[in-house]
Amino acid sequence: SVKTYGEFLHLESAVIFGGVNQNPQVRALRNGVDVLIATPGRLLDLVGQGHISLAHVEILVLDEADRMLDMGFHRDIKRILPLLPAKRQNLLFSATFSREIKELAGSFLFDPELIEVNPENSASEQVQQLVYHVDKKQKAEVVIKMIKEGNWQQVLIFMRTKHACNRLSDKLKKKGITAAAIHGDKSQGARTKALDGFKKGEVRVLVATDIAARGLDIPLLPHVINFELPKVAEDYVHRIGRTGRAGASGAAISLLDAEELPLVKGIEKLLDHRLNIEVIKGFEPTGKLSEAGKQQPAQTNQQAKKSFKQNSNKPNQKTDKPYRSKRFNSKRRRRN
Repeated sequence: SVKTYGEFLHLESAVIFGGVNQNPQVRALRNGVDVLIATPGRLLDLVGQGHISLAHVEILVLDEADRMLDMGFHRDIKRILPLLPAKRQNLLFSATFSREIKELAGSFLFDPELIEVNPENSASEQVQQLVYHVDKKQKAEVVIKMIKEGNWQQVLIFMRTKHACNRLSDKLKKKGITAAAIHGDKSQGARTKALDGFKKGEVRVLVATDIAARGLDIPLLPHVINFELPKVAEDYVHRIGRTGRAGASGAAISLLDAEELPLVKGIEKLLDHRLNIEVIKGFEPTGKLSEAGKQQPAQTNQQAKKSFKQNSNKPNQKTDKPYRSKRFNSKRRRRN
């Protein structure tokens, strides 16, 4: 993309990332570059080997910040920041504005401008939304029953954590359902192989975290399952938006346990309509849905932005240091 957009700008650029031989990347850096696109781990490796100096960086861009946190790059990012000049422009892009993103932004942005572009707060009419109240311990069994009895051949299942992805994938395979998990701990090669197998029909079920599934383009995907509801309401719209594309119909099934009711209410507030909650015959839950669930209501990006604006200059309770950096004010480097 950088080469395409900068074709007539006479800018030298390079891309570096892990999982491949570093020598071609090092050769591309020998004469210096104007724009460097890098993954945090490989960047630190080459800085440590003396192949890269960050002393003259003018602009730092953290793209897909939520995905980087999900993939475990938080510590790497914190190691990179002190290597940069104090005076610089900082830009952070994130599809969601969770508490973790809010804390990351507050750790190095000074009095930032918050911009939201085209927020997704509605679901496609082509997507049939089904919500079932199921005990947590019965969810895996319900998923297996749905896939087998419905003879579903292509299903994308969303989980909150990497370990949960692995566990469910293993359970499905033990029941004779081909499945693969994709998340931040999987190598790029493993994720590519899993996705290719899913698209070709060799893998019936893809189990993924929200961030690992970012950018997946799966034409005519018929079924999406929310094994666990997302904690950020907008993620619900992102998830079910994987199906019902290009005029095709799709089904989004959400399995709701008693503790997730507050999350449903946050989603309903975002969608501005109620979700009909049903019970599956043979899997009747042992308890009733209660307002007293342990989960907090799903937070919308708008609420997170408001909270961030109120707290971005408050001290960190762990360090008693201000979140913002007094060394750099992004507004002072704004160009006309």
